[in-house]
Amino acid sequence: MKLVEITPAAGSRIFHDAARALYSGDPNWIAPLDMEIEAIFNPSKNALFAKGEAIRWVLTDGGRPLGRIAAFVNHDKAKLRAPHAGGVGFFECVDDQAAAALLFDAARAWLASRGLEAMDGSVNFGENYNYWGVLVEGFMPQGYGMPYNKPTYARLFETYGFQEFFRQYSYHLDVRKPLPERQVKFADFLEKRLGFTYRHYDKKKRAKFVRDMVEVLNTTWSDYMEDFHPVTEKDIEPVLKSAKPILVEDFIWFAYKDERPIGMLVAFPDVNQVLAKFDGRLNLWKALRFLALKSGKTITRNRLLLAGMVPEFQNSGAIGILFLRFFRSVAKRPHYKEIELSWVGDYNPRMRKVYEQIGAVQKKVHVTYRFLFDPARPFERFTNVGGNSALRRDAIKKDPA
Repeated sequence: MKLVEITPAAGSRIFHDAARALYSGDPNWIAPLDMEIEAIFNPSKNALFAKGEAIRWVLTDGGRPLGRIAAFVNHDKAKLRAPHAGGVGFFECVDDQAAAALLFDAARAWLASRGLEAMDGSVNFGENYNYWGVLVEGFMPQGYGMPYNKPTYARLFETYGFQEFFRQYSYHLDVRKPLPERQVKFADFLEKRLGFTYRHYDKKKRAKFVRDMVEVLNTTWSDYMEDFHPVTEKDIEPVLKSAKPILVEDFIWFAYKDERPIGMLVAFPDVNQVLAKFDGRLNLWKALRFLALKSGKTITRNRLLLAGMVPEFQNSGAIGILFLRFFRSVAKRPHYKEIELSWVGDYNPRMRKVYEQIGAVQKKVHVTYRFLFDPARPFERFTNVGGNSALRRDAIKKDPA
């Protein structure tokens, strides 16, 4: 077995072709676009390279691909929490523990040489709403950005020594069924009582909504996630720009109090239902066909990527109104059958309860694993204690300093 590093000279095609070969004949796997994955590893397109670095390998045997892996670190983010952890991602491997160990060993050595103390996987060198976690339940075609893998992967990670850091739950909501009447009436009552305003995204006012999104993200996630790294307009702008061909304006909603953005809900059509036909590659002809399919009724599901309220309004009930506005926008399009609500961590029981109250059903579970380089170091599961706000009802109470 031989490890081949992905370099400009070697080219990156073998990295993508390795996945295509390993999943050949698997009807559940939908190839992500090669160009989208390449953007993650392009320093001119991924802001995390400003204080970070990445490397990729493919494992071969006589020219036959056995697996692949990427290792990466953003040093600013790694320093936010102990132990300092890098990431491994885009892992694919045949059902062979020795092959998996070669891939994990390479990533471990590279990260350790950069002063890291642990590695998390399988994760993304970017935001956690895409390509994050190892699928352990719900082996079905995944929504856009959600990773699919073979059922053997959890064993490959755990046998190597990775331990479960946290679980991620994805829910599905059948939009052909009405929302629970009690929840709808309560949301309608609150909408009249609270005096907040609600607006959906407008492409013509992208700059304003980018600012609003940054404010909500930085106010909410910095409070909730103890290792959150603040985002900027430069981080969000290219995401919305690249999503322009698929973005539906009234699938993205904002709540305001006296014109201050206090909450948002962001969902995209599940373009995986179209990408399934292209095997990860788009040329001009395929791009035209993609746009035609996207504009038709091929897409019957959308995926909720983000939903949150700033701390002081998390008990107001406004999140329910955002969900109701979003649900009604989807219901106006009869060819839509389903909303995927993904993902919510096991450390966030309150949002799981919100999903269950509106009738969503848990369909999938992904796991984020952690491997400690020092086996004597005690392993601590992620609990998010440091990020919980005292304003949140399910916050873990801390001793006063």
